[in-house]
Amino acid sequence: MTEPTDADGALDADYAAAGFTGRLGWGEKPALVLVDFAVAYAEPTSPLFGGPTIMEAVASAQRLLGVARAQGVPVIFTTVRYHADGRDGGVFFRKVPPLRCFLPDSPLGALIDGFEPGEGETLIVKQYPSAFFATPLASMLRAEGVDTVVITGLTTSGCIRSTATDAMQHGFVPVVVREAVADRMPGPHEANLFDIEAKVGDVVSEAEAANAFETFGVGKGR
Repeated sequence: MTEPTDADGALDADYAAAGFTGRLGWGEKPALVLVDFAVAYAEPTSPLFGGPTIMEAVASAQRLLGVARAQGVPVIFTTVRYHADGRDGGVFFRKVPPLRCFLPDSPLGALIDGFEPGEGETLIVKQYPSAFFATPLASMLRAEGVDTVVITGLTTSGCIRSTATDAMQHGFVPVVVREAVADRMPGPHEANLFDIEAKVGDVVSEAEAANAFETFGVGKGR
């Protein structure tokens, strides 16, 4: 399990006693999904700033991206864009005014340098938290024989949790890379990682994810 949020470990003990300690493990073919690495989360003056560890998450995801590319692991990027009046954002756009960062005239909606899709890679445009909701992601992954979705991106309590939950609900093993996700405050970040690992998927280190890419990537003959 991830680190407990209480000093005496009572939370971990309670969850363990109830049986929330299962691990799904790796499938046969992973894909790397890089969720919303947008300037809006990296710019400290932005209302969507992703917190003090944001650049560590960016660096971790970039390292994993390099490994995935070297091993022929499928790579999918996501970004958020809205019509000028936000009508395609529905209730979500009304609920979260900072989503105006993703209107057409905002430079905050651009991807962070280093997260440009390469040849053969996919950029999915979405309007809601999950990379799966109202997008072709699930059908694309199935067509490529993917069974494990390695999730990096921003932010943990929003788009990462939603994407992990939908991955599970679509029948994929969700694997969230701890070092490659971040949130504006430590509390929501840790609480959501804890819940993801207890009820949704696996939370792993960058090193474990990189090793999986090297083990299962087509560069190793699979």
